[in-house]
Amino acid sequence: MKKYLSFFRIRLINGLQYRAAAWAGVVTQFTWGGLTLLMFWAFYQNGQNIFPMTFSELSSYIWLQQALLALYMAWYFDNDIFDTITSGNISYELCRPVDIYTMWFVKNMAVRLSRALLRSMPILIVAVFLPKPFNISPPASVLSGLLFLISMILGFLVLIAFSMLIYISTFYTMSPLGIRILVTSVVELLAGGIIPIPFFPQSLQTIINVLPFASMQNTPFLIYNGYFEGYDILLRTFLQIVWLVTLIMLGRVLMRKALRKVVIQGG
Repeated sequence: MKKYLSFFRIRLINGLQYRAAAWAGVVTQFTWGGLTLLMFWAFYQNGQNIFPMTFSELSSYIWLQQALLALYMAWYFDNDIFDTITSGNISYELCRPVDIYTMWFVKNMAVRLSRALLRSMPILIVAVFLPKPFNISPPASVLSGLLFLISMILGFLVLIAFSMLIYISTFYTMSPLGIRILVTSVVELLAGGIIPIPFFPQSLQTIINVLPFASMQNTPFLIYNGYFEGYDILLRTFLQIVWLVTLIMLGRVLMRKALRKVVIQGG
């Protein structure tokens, strides 16, 4: 366990060094969040009663999305891992007395967490003091706040477990570029990264809510703003746990199969 904690600590410290990039990200994400809210505000002015969430709930959702973007952005992948596979340097990893799946998993956790630590607080602090209804509201209740933290961690881990499948797929392809583009587009849409899932047609929501993508950012954000309550919270959290276990087990099986027949430099 100590060796994996070392990998985590090294990548975390390394990620915390890029403070100028973090401030640039804060400005970009705050601007994007503001523009998104203004766009929705224009629609809400002409028919607020027909929308599935109040504007205050939507505002909290958008600001959480921007503040925690580094944790849940589907388009981020560790290029070092892709290069390790495509260049043949995976041979060096195989010589180490470590479990490659676990090592890559904790590295991904550390990089995303380091970026979130630098960017989240400035965005949240400013968003708290914005005029209503454009500000971020407190959790619906103390219990919702605690369940949000649990769900946030689970959603974070579900996304990383899913990302591991994309890394593993590179063992079977010449280039990871195609599948990265496809997966990013699908995950962003179905995880509520472009439009919150409650705004989808009800028939589509029924399908989307049981997929692993809804267990990423969608579930914790809707718990925070009070959209999910009581039984719904328990159900969504249970689905997160199920998908986390399923994706990790699937990833480990695929990793073992890939490493049995891995071809390095044509040998």
